[in-house]
Amino acid sequence: MAVWQKHRFKAIIENMVEKVIPKVIPIRIDEGKGLVPSIGAQLVKPHSHTKDARGRTLRDLRISVTDRCNFRCTYCMPKEVFDQNYPYLSHKELLSFEEITRLSSIFSTLGVEKIRLTGGEPLLRKNLEILIEMLSKIRSAEGKSLDLTLTTNGSILRKKAAALKAAGLQRLTVSLDGLNDDIFKKMNDVDFPVSDVLDGIKAAQEVGFENIKVNMVVKKGTNDHEIVAMAKHFKGSGVILRFIEFMDVGSSNGWNMEQVLPSKDVIARISESFPLEPIEANYTGEVAQRWRYLDGSGEVGVISSVTQTFCHECTRARISTDGQMYLCLFANEGFDFKTLLRSGKSDLEIANAVMNTWSQRDDHYSEIRGSNTASQSSGNRKVEMSYIGG
Repeated sequence: MAVWQKHRFKAIIENMVEKVIPKVIPIRIDEGKGLVPSIGAQLVKPHSHTKDARGRTLRDLRISVTDRCNFRCTYCMPKEVFDQNYPYLSHKELLSFEEITRLSSIFSTLGVEKIRLTGGEPLLRKNLEILIEMLSKIRSAEGKSLDLTLTTNGSILRKKAAALKAAGLQRLTVSLDGLNDDIFKKMNDVDFPVSDVLDGIKAAQEVGFENIKVNMVVKKGTNDHEIVAMAKHFKGSGVILRFIEFMDVGSSNGWNMEQVLPSKDVIARISESFPLEPIEANYTGEVAQRWRYLDGSGEVGVISSVTQTFCHECTRARISTDGQMYLCLFANEGFDFKTLLRSGKSDLEIANAVMNTWSQRDDHYSEIRGSNTASQSSGNRKVEMSYIGG
């Protein structure tokens, strides 16, 4: 490594260490304290055309299966907050595999076509492949298999890839914020090497996973110098690399707009080395803007939730580890569906509660970001991403 590079990495790391995040306990819904979903007096047959207050239908469900992670990424679960004293959920507070499957089946009757399992780090949930096999048997309202996906940090993917594939998982997304070990270890804050994540991706390809996506959160001044290196590494590999603008998720990651590198600048940097052209979205509501290399060696994507909001097309609901339904990644309150599941309510009653909850949804946080951006002292703290998934 050149001397100037060593000095640059040292300066970046020292700068990150100096910016200590105040210790706060992230928002979490205590047992039985979530908003009570309204079932309604007149039950109606489940259907897939319920729209929210902004005309958006429900098509995607993200389910957090654990609030634990073996990384301490500074933008998600900073070590200063998520330390050995953090009150993680107990096992009895978690939704069981049977409860997750039942709730997913209900959502499928309401138009959900894709389920993404998240965390925390979902592969830390014991016997996760059993849940995946259960979910793989669910069919959509049209009788089709659901698009069953999972997001992982890749740390134990080498060990789990074959079992995940055999259980019926269709697609994988791996989070990787750079190729330089010094920077990557500083961002995950547990000294985990890049090589092991890359080996996990290789293992997933070996067992038959195709079109694997790699998500890189770009934090200006920290890892943005890795953009072109990442593009070069995955170009022609069959892996789709996506760059995500650093977002103000939760209330503990010390977000600052000055640390956001706009996606247009990401594309400009890559295009200087590897010319790109825009291509159409795969489906309505796809959050990533797609670009392909002019030489035909693959594509990249950018997710611009800060500078080019996509609230108007958002079709996602999120279920937290303990069964709270959130209507936005940036929400500060959830609806308690675990209590409905455990209190003898029928599938029809729960389906009506979902439809009623969705019909009242008016979330569009990214469109009003700024004065409403939550801080730990604003009294409007947002739920942490590790609790509801990204």
